[in-house]
Parts: sequence; structure tokens; C-alpha cells
Amino acid sequence: MKRLFFLLFALAIFSHKMISQDKIMNNPFFSTWNTPHQTPPFDEIKNEHYLPAFEDGITKQKAEIDEIINNTEKPTFENTIEALEKSGELLTKVSSVFYNLNSANTDAEMQEIAKKVSPMLSKHNDDINLNEKLFARIKSIYNEREKLSLSAEQKKVLKNYYDDFIRGGANLNAEQKEKFRKINEKLSILSLKFGENLLKETNAVGLVIDNKNDLSGLPESVIQSAYEMGKAKGFEGKWVFTLQKPSFIPFLQYSEKRDLREKIFKAYINRGNNNNEFDNKKILSEIALLRVERANLLGYKTHADFVLEENMAKNPQTVYQFLNDLWKPALKRAKAEVEEMQNLVQKEGFDFKLKAWDWWFYAEKLKKEKYDLDEEMLRPYFKLENVLKGVLDVASKLYGIQFVERNDIPTYHPDVKVIEVKESNGEHVAILFADYFPRDSKRSGAWMNSFRKQSNIGGKFITPVIGNVGNFSKPTTDKPSLLSLDEVNTLFHEFGHALHGILSKSSYPSVTGTSVPRDFVELPSQIMENWALHPEVLRMYAKHYQTNEPMPSDLIDKIENSKLFNQGFETVEYLAASFLDMDWHVLTSTDEKEAISFERESLDKIGLIPEIESRYQSTNFQHIFAGGYSSGYYSYIWAEVLDADAFEAFKENGLFDQKTAAAFRKNILEKGGSDDPMTLYKNFRGREPKVDALLKKRGLN
Repeated sequence: MKRLFFLLFALAIFSHKMISQDKIMNNPFFSTWNTPHQTPPFDEIKNEHYLPAFEDGITKQKAEIDEIINNTEKPTFENTIEALEKSGELLTKVSSVFYNLNSANTDAEMQEIAKKVSPMLSKHNDDINLNEKLFARIKSIYNEREKLSLSAEQKKVLKNYYDDFIRGGANLNAEQKEKFRKINEKLSILSLKFGENLLKETNAVGLVIDNKNDLSGLPESVIQSAYEMGKAKGFEGKWVFTLQKPSFIPFLQYSEKRDLREKIFKAYINRGNNNNEFDNKKILSEIALLRVERANLLGYKTHADFVLEENMAKNPQTVYQFLNDLWKPALKRAKAEVEEMQNLVQKEGFDFKLKAWDWWFYAEKLKKEKYDLDEEMLRPYFKLENVLKGVLDVASKLYGIQFVERNDIPTYHPDVKVIEVKESNGEHVAILFADYFPRDSKRSGAWMNSFRKQSNIGGKFITPVIGNVGNFSKPTTDKPSLLSLDEVNTLFHEFGHALHGILSKSSYPSVTGTSVPRDFVELPSQIMENWALHPEVLRMYAKHYQTNEPMPSDLIDKIENSKLFNQGFETVEYLAASFLDMDWHVLTSTDEKEAISFERESLDKIGLIPEIESRYQSTNFQHIFAGGYSSGYYSYIWAEVLDADAFEAFKENGLFDQKTAAAFRKNILEKGGSDDPMTLYKNFRGREPKVDALLKKRGLN
């Protein structure tokens, strides 16, 4: 009997080994990728592959960490810091694919995997950050840093690790560490839930129209898109408008049905605030309070103090001062815009007071009246493929790189284009995945990501694999994708982020590409917007989708003349969201806040006018509650000071001046976070930035 038991036990172990081996054999994450330039083999990766790869990746990195701390030799940069940079290769490999796809092409199964993996990763990261032996090694190197022959990049990497361990709880006592772990685990789960809820709310149908009269004022292209959306959403023969921007913004711009504009506008701003299963109020309040608790535990007064310490701004007072300096002229400009539109309402014979859902409609009318320009006149010249070619041509002229479309590299969705980036001499630089159309499996917004970061440890140069994701106007049965002015700017913006990743030439992955302070990361993206609508550049790519005729000079002049139009609105709605972000994160009390009343108090305090809503409401503010921008949403306009000042150098020297472009590439794009951002900026510009260029650019001076 005993012998039989051992035989069965041995058989069970053998079977388990066979199953595990089989899992490894058939799991693409456990093998070297034989695709061109070792891009992810998306055609082979299945949902079932993620969890085993995460588990094994965590186990492997634990073993690598053990090897570092058990090394009996004196701690050095090479055997500790560089070893840390090399660790976790499998975990990084699976994480990069999983989290990028969970944003761009998710499903219910992936979301369930994310719920399992999130606490696992939170614990794993805490296990590393709270490892006393590991921190002791880092600290000993840090204390001797002035005696070591380290490069500027190595000094920065060392400082980052030391700071990250302190900020990751290394100096806490045992009881505090346990509390810290629990907070991090809760935050990881709540942020995930916030994002999932928002995706479901954004995918909801905002408006179904079955009476053709209710389409009054809408351009034919908008009507056609809505009809096709109706088919896709199961409303055959009806017109459907979703809460994705390419769908509801044109409705707000052109619909003559004020009650329907109000309906879809309120559906959009109330995402996450519908008292249903996807409600985010309680979740975001808990996130905010847990952040206070964690900051206090680490010795910071507020979460904002904790975050901003590593940014260019350094503290909340600087951010508030910066925002307030812009708020006054922006609000004054917005009030003047309200007056102009209210006059237009009265001129049309109406007596209602302008509301937030009227803004797009009357702004569009006012633009037509003042500049003889509207969105629909421009769209035919902004075919997506032409705009993409435009941004590629700009990058080629600036940096001497070339772009070649590849059809032999697997993608994760049929909409995705693959582009190889090469130097002018043909040397391979990077691979870019471009994914530009909305779908239910993709979160809203636009972003850049990395499937593989550039690195060069020990002379082993690894080229980057970058993604650009957007939610732009889709093609219809009779028209290609024709972009709005805002979408054109967004495409150029995200491509600027992509260039930051593509042209990176640092050594250590923790500081390559976009691994820079939050209020510096938007410089490479926002400077690209300056080329998007420049007359010289428009002549390069803005061609009519039917005739291929270039955009007429008078239309280009109209765009140029109207560039300051609506800047009060755009600045105010953005700044309002920035104030709201900061207010949530300068809390010192751990008493739960009622989300909507807190938000109202925040916006009333700055005097936000009722005709404008904050760009995001707390319940749908993904950037700060599920996107890494907490206490950092201000960074877009902070970086706009940098980009406006930096672009002045191009205006002074020539739009495609090679010397200026080479300096920007060398000192900004290639350097990533390998040095202090202000040092990098001064190396490019020769001085610190001036705010004058931003005020002039937005017409607020």
C-alpha cells in the first residue's frame, strides 16, 4: 500500500512537471522572439500565456535580487545598480505586452487577469523596495558616490534608486512597512477598478436618434458615421452617438437640437457618476485618502508634496502659483468669449443663457462668422494617412530619419500599422506600432507606450519598440478617416512622445526615453504641435482626399488667423482640471470626502464660470486616478512654457534648421532622464525658458 502511494505521488509530480514544461514550451514569453527585430509575436500570444509568465517573471526576478544581496563582494555600481537594471527581463517582457494591450485591446478575460496580477506585482515591488539588505548595498554606494568614477548618467541612476527606495518605504519600521504594503495593494486594485468602470461608461451609447428631424444641422459625414455606429451597436436603421470624442464632439458642434446637445453632453461629463455598478465616486475618494495616508507614513504632508519632490516644480506652492498666474488672464479671455457667443444667441432671436453644452455649437458659428472657417471645411484635407505622412516627413526633415511601412510584422489588431524607423544611412533605429481608431476594447484618449525600451548596458544596444495609440475619426463606407483640427494636433503630439522613445540613446532602461519627470515629459510631444498647423508644413501634407489638391492658401491663412480663437475656453477648462487634481492631492485629512461636493467647492473656489465645465470631472479623471498623473496634470501647460520657448529657437533659426534640430535631438530626445531636466534644457537653449512665448502663443499677454 505504501509503495502504491509513493508510486502515485511520483506520478503526480511527473505529471505536474510535464504540464509545467508544456506550458513553458508553448508560451511565447518563455522563448526568444524570432520576429523581425524581436517584436512581440502577437499572433502567437494568447490570454492563457500571461499569468504563467507573470508568475515565472516574479520568481526569476526574486532569484536575481537574492543573487545581488548575497554577493559577498563589496557593493559597487556594477554588481548592485547595474545588476538591478538587468534584473526582471521576463517580467518586463510580459508586463509591457499585457498592460499595453489591456489599454488598447482588452477583453473581460484580460481584465480578470489584471485583477489577479495587480496585487501580485504590488507585493513584488514592495518586496524589493522594502528589502533591507538590498537598500543597505544601495546606500553604501550612494554614500561613496563622490569617490567613484561615475558618469553623469550613472550618478543620476544611482540617485534615482536611492530616492526610490526611500520613497518606497525603505526607512520605515516593520509595523509601518506592513501598513505601507496594504495601502499599495489597495491602491493598485482601486485604480484598476476606476479605469475598468470608466471604459464601460465611455463605451456606453450616449444618444440614439430614430427621427431624422433630430439630425438637423449635422453634416452628412457625421450622419453617415452615426448610422454606421447604429449598425455596429445593434440599432439597425437608427443613428447612434457614443461618448467617444470623434462621435459626440461633432454632434455638439453642429446639432441644432439644444435638448439633445444637453443630453449627450451630460452623459459624457457624468461618466462614473451614475450611481450604478460602474460608479467611481467612492473609489476615487478612497484612492485620495489612501494617498494621504501613504504620504504621511513616508513623512510628507500631502500626496502632492510626495509626487512633486521629483518634478521640476518641486512643491505644491510652486504649482498653485504657476496655475494662478495663468488663470487670471485665461478667465478674462473666456468671459469675453462668453459675451461674444451670448450676443450671437440673442442675434438669432433666442433668450436663453449660454450653457456648457452650447459652447461647441456657438464657438463653431462664431468661428465661421469671424474667420469664414469651420471644421467641415478642413476635414477633407486631413485624411489620416496624409496627416501621418506629414508628421513622418517633419521628423525626417528635422532629424534625418526615414520611415518604412512593414507588412511582415505581426500586430495585435487589424487596424494597427507597423513602421520601421531608420537613420538616413539605413541603420535600424526602432519599430513603431500606430493604432488610431476607437473600439470598445480600447480606453479613450491618446497615448504613447513602449513594448521595449532602448538600453545600452555594457555596449549591448537594444533598439526600442514603441506604440502610438489614438481614438480618431473612423473611416465610413464612402469616406476615409478625415480628422478634425484637434485630432491633427493630437496625432502630432503623440508622435512627439514616440520620437522621445524612438531616438533615445541612454544606457540604462530606467532613464531612457520618456522616463523623465512628469512636467518635462510633455516637452517633446508638445513641441511637435507647433509644426502641425504651420503654413509651411500644411502645404506639405494637407491635400484633399478626393482630388489630392493641396489646401488652398486662403484656407491656410484662415487657420493661421484663427489660431488664437477659443483660447480662453481651452485654457480655462484645462486649468480647472489642473486645480481639481491639485486640490484632491493637497488633502491632509483622512476623512472621506463626498466626491461631487468636493469637486464643486474646488471649482467654485477658483471662480470657474458656469458656461465652462472642467475638462475632466473627478469620476472620469483617468489621468489622476488610474493613469500616473496625480498631482501632475498641470505638467502639460508647464511643459508648454518649455515647448513655446524651445520652438522660438526654430523660428529664429529656421523651421527645419539642422543645427537647432540636432541640438534638440542630442540634448533632449536622446538623453531621456539621464540628467537633470533643466540642465538638459539649458544645454539645448543656452538658458532657462521664459514664460513670454507661452502667453503670446495662447494670446494671453
